[in-house]
Amino acid sequence: MKYTVKIADTSYEVEIEDIHARPVVARVNGERFEVQPENGHTADVVKSTGEIKASLAPRPSAIQTGNINELTAPLPGTVVEIFVKPGESVDAGHVMLVIEAMKMKNSIRSTRSGKVAELLVSVGQTVAHKQALVRYE
Repeated sequence: MKYTVKIADTSYEVEIEDIHARPVVARVNGERFEVQPENGHTADVVKSTGEIKASLAPRPSAIQTGNINELTAPLPGTVVEIFVKPGESVDAGHVMLVIEAMKMKNSIRSTRSGKVAELLVSVGQTVAHKQALVRYE
């Protein structure tokens, strides 16, 4: 199903394979993402306009692979910056770290609110797709 998502005055073309599957597979402007909605809720779809309310839509910046206590890498690459430390409280959407892949820097955002229990990577480390990056308390 195709939707138009508007976030901060920017529109994105989003195609969702199955909104009820976990993880949800979405293509945003042609790029494939797997997302795990928080608390098991699905995005609120406004059928008359075909738009998803951005505040309720899952953020396609990180992948959850079944363990909600870990943030995993959405792509392979090299960790170039880390913005959090153990014990720090974060909100969903908070930029946790940056992974560089193919000369592109990708901000990896928290998929949920919580407290950082442990950093599982360090700056300069190469990470694999779906590798655990941060563990939440």
